Amino acid sequence: MNLNLSIGPLISLIAGILILIMPRMLNYIVAIYLIVIGLVGLLGGSFNLR
Repeated sequence: MNLNLSIGPLISLIAGILILIMPRMLNYIVAIYLIVIGLVGLLGGSFNLR
């Protein structure tokens, strides 16, 4: 069985769960999310996990 996950939706899911658990950390979670998505975009698009 092959499992192909794109890094963008995976990070979004983790960020959403963290915001639900710790709503006071919303600013930090959004900032980290934007930095990671920006770095992924600059370094070559989406990575596939297998």
